[in-house]
Amino acid sequence: MKRVLDVARIQLVNWPALIAYPLAVVAAMPLLGWVIDISNGETATGPHEVYLLPVVGAVAAAGHLQTMTQVFPFALGLGVTRRKFAEATALVITAQALVFGLVLVGFGAIEQGTGGWGREARIFAPGAIHEYGPITRWLAYTVPIIAVSAICVLAGVVFQRWRQTGIYLTVFGGAAALAGAGALATSQGWWSSIGRFLGGQPSLALFAAYPLAFALVLGAGAWLVLRRATA
Repeated sequence: MKRVLDVARIQLVNWPALIAYPLAVVAAMPLLGWVIDISNGETATGPHEVYLLPVVGAVAAAGHLQTMTQVFPFALGLGVTRRKFAEATALVITAQALVFGLVLVGFGAIEQGTGGWGREARIFAPGAIHEYGPITRWLAYTVPIIAVSAICVLAGVVFQRWRQTGIYLTVFGGAAALAGAGALATSQGWWSSIGRFLGGQPSLALFAAYPLAFALVLGAGAWLVLRRATA
């Protein structure tokens, strides 16, 4: 465990991307929401939602892409094994997501206490999230950040293994697979059934359970590629 913590500290050399930039985005979200409200002409309207939460996940996850493309080769040069690096990456991602989940819960409480920043805006608790308790909110914030981070880790590992060719093939292959699945669902008339299935799922399953399963699958794929990735 000590070795994993040592490798995690190496990854935290990139702390601006992993911690500072996402925190800056969170802190700026009330101001960004206000600017968006002004641009939409909603400066004095009733309850309304501003969807900025995905930006936090995207900024937080981008740092892990740098971890795999820049810190990983450096760590290999220091004699760090791929297994320890993978374990440290999972530790850093989980800790980062849990901390940012708590921060978002805190900002959500401030938002609620100030009446939506004085204008009934829901920036930190849009949609069904505003109905959740603190623990459920924490999970709803935390797990999607882990899932998006897993995407960036896999992208970084693919780049390390196959460079630009791997990225192009992954993007185009993924787009083709999604298009094919969409065409199949359309031809079979499955969209209504898919909609009923998703509509019948508990919100916690949609925000936490399925994203966690998605992250675990991507994490397993990233580990398989990382085992043969070079510096």
